[in-house]
Amino acid sequence: MIPAFKSGMTTLCVYCSSSDRLDPKYYAAAAQLGGEMADRGWGLVYGGGKTGLMGALARSVKERGGRVVGVIPEFMKERELAFEAADELVSVITMRERKLLMETRADGFVALPGGWGTLEEMMEIITLRQLDVVRKPCVFFNQDGFYDDLIRLFARMLADNFFKPSNLDLFRVATSVPEIFTQLEAARGVPVETKWFETK
Repeated sequence: MIPAFKSGMTTLCVYCSSSDRLDPKYYAAAAQLGGEMADRGWGLVYGGGKTGLMGALARSVKERGGRVVGVIPEFMKERELAFEAADELVSVITMRERKLLMETRADGFVALPGGWGTLEEMMEIITLRQLDVVRKPCVFFNQDGFYDDLIRLFARMLADNFFKPSNLDLFRVATSVPEIFTQLEAARGVPVETKWFETK
């Protein structure tokens, strides 16, 4: 048994794909993350789905004895997409409600490889970090270079002065599942520089 962190962080929000048409390596990594979360004493809060990486992650947490909280809009539940085995399955009406509830229930955030939804959710959290509204660690799991192009885009944004160098400290990047936990711990308490540039 891997000991839980002493930091007090107990619930991890994971954003990830709901697609069932991915390379098997992505499901394997999601399942590995779920197992390690449970072993380390982390619970899961996520989008409540049973398909894709979401399902692989949630099933793995449950199989290893961890706690799973799913937050799912009614229109998805009506399509029988919910992970009914969750310890707590919260129904909401809108996607905005879903994101807010996941944000408030989480002690940290991880983005696995995913599509528009995954990216949009994680970028909203990082934006809130930039504004010092959210003060919780954020980690991209850059599996096999999945997020390399996004990280290059961030470098371009910085080079063109769309944000400050310190903004790149608002998130961490991990290239293996164990490193996710190392980066979550390292990212705690990172000070936030004011978003706005001084103007004259």
